[in-house]
Amino acid sequence: MKRVAKPVFFIVALLILFFGATSLVGIHGQNGDNRVTYIKGASDIRWGIDINGGVEVTFTPDTDEAVTDEQMSSAKSIIELRMTSNHITDYELYTDYGNKRIIVRFPWKNGEENFDPESAIEELAATAELTFRAGDSYTSTETAEDGSTIYKMPKDETAEKVLLSGSDIESARPVTYKDSTTNEIQYEVELTLTEGGKAKFAEATKTYKGEVISIWMDDVMISNPVVQSEITNGTAMISSSSFTASEAVALASKINAGALPFKLTTTNFSTLSPTLGSSSLNAMMVAGVIAFILVALFMILVFRLTGFVAVISLVGQAALCIAAVSGYFPGISSFTLTLPGIAGIILSIGMGVDANIITATRIKEELWAGKTLDSAIQKGDESSFWAIFDGNVTTIIVSLILMLVFGPTNILSGIFGPSTTGSIYSFGYTLLVGNFGNFIFGVGTTRLMTKSLSGFKPLRKKWLFGGARG
Repeated sequence: MKRVAKPVFFIVALLILFFGATSLVGIHGQNGDNRVTYIKGASDIRWGIDINGGVEVTFTPDTDEAVTDEQMSSAKSIIELRMTSNHITDYELYTDYGNKRIIVRFPWKNGEENFDPESAIEELAATAELTFRAGDSYTSTETAEDGSTIYKMPKDETAEKVLLSGSDIESARPVTYKDSTTNEIQYEVELTLTEGGKAKFAEATKTYKGEVISIWMDDVMISNPVVQSEITNGTAMISSSSFTASEAVALASKINAGALPFKLTTTNFSTLSPTLGSSSLNAMMVAGVIAFILVALFMILVFRLTGFVAVISLVGQAALCIAAVSGYFPGISSFTLTLPGIAGIILSIGMGVDANIITATRIKEELWAGKTLDSAIQKGDESSFWAIFDGNVTTIIVSLILMLVFGPTNILSGIFGPSTTGSIYSFGYTLLVGNFGNFIFGVGTTRLMTKSLSGFKPLRKKWLFGGARG
């Protein structure tokens, strides 16, 4: 057997322990009052909605007309823009073109105690069609919670004459001004028009000077200003005495997101409490720690020194699994970890235990057959490699199939729809990473450290490697 230098064990073991510690807690610093993250740890993992809690909703077009794939793609893009406008970036969004469905999953907002999923869904599905109309005739009124009057459904000339629409708006942003009469801060939305919209608005304000041009969001009138002069600079203001800061921001976001090509209806809606998800996570974490301790004790008691080495390697494999989902490595984004994803980590670590047991058992058998220590280690490594290789390569192939078939763009989504994808993809990803970790740590570092330890004279006793006491 080719000897490995004695210091190799300490170097490899220290690197694994350092990797394990940093992958768990990360490396952070302070820049004044700001916390700076240099290396991400377990606390930076993005948890899926099955752990962090969240919402799953299925939308379908609420129309009797034929819906094209282009319209479905447009609706998906608008919903995606609305998600990012509301700072919801950790979401899953799928379009099932065959069944005309849009499936959205997004987590509860961090630190949000009174998150209302129904209002969030209503905002995502709102058609948000902005129109400028002649006059301010309306069909009906409602009373809002604050006692103000809501004017609904345009009629007569107001219904017939649409002067501008949302497609004429380039951008919208909330702004504030001080009311000269009350000295109070008021909120309004500033619109920047496209070149075509600028010309339309200039013509409209010229035609209706001294008259009302009302502004509607869907079928609700939100403002009905009187045109004081012709406006040619391509800027318009939406103002209302009842506007709050949040309403102005929400209105600007809806206008920027654009109008959906059709009205959406909710056909499936479910929520998961973050308390339920965190309870499942805590139970799984406790079970995982207990299982790791029991496995470590078993390995050390049964296989002695080779078992001790295996435990160190398992720490490295577990650290790699955490690092692969937390964004530990530069250039690799964090991965949303779900409960099936955690199951993939546990399964891969179990295969790592199996790989170490196979190698340690083969070494033990060779020692009981009368081989020398060096010969037993060499023969045990050689005879166990292909058994480990076959098992892990098979699992890697299955993991790749799971990721390719159940990923966001896949084969089965064309048959069953994309709603089957997210959790299985997460399971395949963590299982794949764990199996690569098995080759690195269960095969590579375990054998290096075992051969290195066998070079220490006080440790060159067969019983320490599973043989008989002599």
